[in-house]
Amino acid sequence: MELALLTDLYQFTMAYGYWRSGRHREAAEFELFFRDAPFQGGFTIYCGLEESLNFLKDFGFSRADTKYLRSVMPRTVEEGFFHYLETVDAAEVTVTSFPEGSVVFPREPLMKVRGPLLVVQLLETTLLCLVNYASLVATNAARFRLAVGPEKRLLEMGLRRAQGPDGGLSASKYSYVGGFDCTSNVLAGKRFGIPVAGTVAHSYVTSFSSIDEVQRSALQPAGGQGKEVDFLELSRTCLEKVCQLLKRPPHSTNTGELAAFISYAIAFPLSFLVVVDTYSVMMSGVPNFCAVALALHQLGYRAVGVRLDSGDLARQSVEIRKIFRLCAERFDVPALETLSIAVSNNISEKSLKLLSRAENEINVIGVGTHLVTCTLQPSLGCVYKLVQVNDQPRMKLSEDQEKATIPGSKTIYRLYDGSGKF
Repeated sequence: MELALLTDLYQFTMAYGYWRSGRHREAAEFELFFRDAPFQGGFTIYCGLEESLNFLKDFGFSRADTKYLRSVMPRTVEEGFFHYLETVDAAEVTVTSFPEGSVVFPREPLMKVRGPLLVVQLLETTLLCLVNYASLVATNAARFRLAVGPEKRLLEMGLRRAQGPDGGLSASKYSYVGGFDCTSNVLAGKRFGIPVAGTVAHSYVTSFSSIDEVQRSALQPAGGQGKEVDFLELSRTCLEKVCQLLKRPPHSTNTGELAAFISYAIAFPLSFLVVVDTYSVMMSGVPNFCAVALALHQLGYRAVGVRLDSGDLARQSVEIRKIFRLCAERFDVPALETLSIAVSNNISEKSLKLLSRAENEINVIGVGTHLVTCTLQPSLGCVYKLVQVNDQPRMKLSEDQEKATIPGSKTIYRLYDGSGKF
């Protein structure tokens, strides 16, 4: 029930004013809406309804809640008010809303909240909190999806940059609603059923400095058939072949990186995807990866792909795909040609559009900071305004014309042209 206290103090001072004047039971209606679409765009993805309904279901004040309120409100507040609050719930509140995930537009009531004046007033701040960020990040995610098109996979990976644990979980959930395919956030995967994905970081690669650090080098062929093979030696043999094909000097790649790749492949032979830009992408990372991927193939496994986290992502992806095709043809392993190329590196909507316009061979794009923090616009700006009391319209006038409200309860219509467009 503590979520009922997740609000501004002035909600309680107004509630007391209603109660003290005997108006707390009057029928009222509020509307929750925004004035301008975010990111200078033309639409918003409405989210936060599920959490709002859960909040209303559990809304109420415990004795501990009212004890705290007594300590922060003026001493002139009558004791009867706090006793009344302990009886308050949202049983008489009705909500009319767009479905979760709807495309919505400025000044439309996303949510119409009706009920006793005191109660629906107390709901304002919490409902705004639950809808504002959820809708903003879902809209941001949808814009990333529109920028990249339907073919490429989008991975949300912004937890480490999010505004706290709650922001991180909300970002993962509503990025998925907005069009992302998966998240790196394990807790979000558990709570919301979102597919989770992840690979290996540069720290794993740099933790190895020598082949000697691969202490367990045996790997059994796929399907559990046959004896274990010395995978380290098999990978080194494959590396010699790859370097010869790519016309690289023998043993020119970073041996610590090779050790890391071999170690990771032994641990995850069915999901081998590694970052290849720890040292040099073309001189070390890609040859080392191709060698280990080829070794896995010889044992009946299939590598997944590589990840890039720096440099010219589009150009490098094209160069890497050429090498994959070359290896696929030379070693007669067609699967190598279609290996996945994943990229990350502080990707924004703007950089994603540039990336999409350039020739590229990218399959997966990981987005973090610019997605979860909504750097182009940090707040949607939803408001919650009273539009009628006892079926009588109420209107706010303002020195700023844009802040004036449209009085009365409303019905939303969607108008379409002959081709089915808005």
